[in-house]
Amino acid sequence: MYNILELVVNAEAQEKKSRVVITNELVKSRIQENIALYDKGGEQHYDIISAFIKSVRGSDPNAAVYWLARMVEGGEDLEFIARRLVILAAEDIGLANPNALLMATGCFQAVRVIGWPESRIILSEATIYLASSPKSNAAYLAINEAQNLVQQTGNLAVPLHLRNAPTQLMKDLDYAKDYKYAHDYPDHFAPLEFMPEKITGKQIYSPQDNAREKEIRDRLKKFWKEKYNF
Repeated sequence: MYNILELVVNAEAQEKKSRVVITNELVKSRIQENIALYDKGGEQHYDIISAFIKSVRGSDPNAAVYWLARMVEGGEDLEFIARRLVILAAEDIGLANPNALLMATGCFQAVRVIGWPESRIILSEATIYLASSPKSNAAYLAINEAQNLVQQTGNLAVPLHLRNAPTQLMKDLDYAKDYKYAHDYPDHFAPLEFMPEKITGKQIYSPQDNAREKEIRDRLKKFWKEKYNF
């Protein structure tokens, strides 16, 4: 009922009506006009947001904006849409275009400030940008792999040279001994073991096939040689 009331009032407001009188006839006509109206907690809600996300992930800005319009016309919470774009920017675009996360975060903040109806324009811009961006789920896969590794190996000890040494006793126990400060070396890199001994050489992040991550792969391969399979 609240969704229907919101839809009717918003539709009337768009026609610059200063006074809205809710009648059965008005409600019926507005619902018929807005065939995209759906229960925000129902099946169609999840189907449409799924179609929206998959269209952006699939690099189809036309379909993405269409499903965005279906949600907007159906009275979906605009902040909900914006939040999903932030998640998508990190999960599906990631390092292929790091600016995507900035764009999505800016969109979410702008939507919270601007509100209806102008937020639909902001959402449209962000949607088209994300749908048109190169894609990578490497960061998503990396954190999944890392969490699985932690669950399998437990609380492995931090190597001594990586430990914090605020006291003399810790220094006497070789905490932080032989640590190399990266900024003191060429290219701000010093070869050092950063993994626990049991999983040394384990590769978690695998750069994917896009221009940005090819640069990352080349840089990491230069640093780590054959230690990791970059």
